[in-house]
Amino acid sequence: PLSAAANLRPGAEQKVVFITARVHPGETPSSFVCQGIIDFLVSQHPIAKVLRDHLVFKIAPMLNPDGVYLGNYRCSLMGFDLNRHWANPSPWAHPTLHGVKQLIIEMYNNPKINLEFYIDIHAHSTMMNGFMYGNIFEDEERFQRQAVFPKLLCQNAEDFSYSSTSFNRDAVKAGTGRRFLGGLLNDTSYCYTLEVSFYSYILGGPNSAVPYTEEAYMKLGRNVARTFLDYYRLNSLVERPLAPTPKTR
Repeated sequence: PLSAAANLRPGAEQKVVFITARVHPGETPSSFVCQGIIDFLVSQHPIAKVLRDHLVFKIAPMLNPDGVYLGNYRCSLMGFDLNRHWANPSPWAHPTLHGVKQLIIEMYNNPKINLEFYIDIHAHSTMMNGFMYGNIFEDEERFQRQAVFPKLLCQNAEDFSYSSTSFNRDAVKAGTGRRFLGGLLNDTSYCYTLEVSFYSYILGGPNSAVPYTEEAYMKLGRNVARTFLDYYRLNSLVERPLAPTPKTR
């Protein structure tokens, strides 16, 4: 495997995964999912080491800090739903979006950087489980490729529902990060909204709803991170613990 910092040395080509959370301040579960991603990626877990060797993760864990501080549900201090202003964010009125968008455009214009994923984490007040929103493309093959990551995540996370995952182009969602960046980035980039229920997920039958806990949200975050191992087919690089030596009598 590559040395720990091989993909960070100057001039190295980088595959970047960009993750944002908490653009809507009332959607507190998104912070716990994001915390799970961060804690896993910086851990000594063998999978985390392989991911750090091969990918660069850029994470903005709180896009609406003033709204969170004030206890707002959807808006910033100035009353903006930031997730409708990605198309033309003002450095004065939407400074966090402006800063993140500038960084993403810089990376997009850098030939040494492949911005491969953008995932924006939210929480949903009426649906159960974790699920994703993706974009609609005319290109059928691109549309099919976009479904790969949520399908793999569904295999890794018992609370993630591929059947609730949908791909849309609603006019009302045009100013969201997923929709705007999906239109900006090239066809090797995938942009998703990751939603997680405020209250529960279903295991087994329709009547077996399990209430979410902070730990369960963080576990979903860990599973999101682990899914990149499958997506990039890096499983063979994970160091397996040595099998214990059988005791001789």
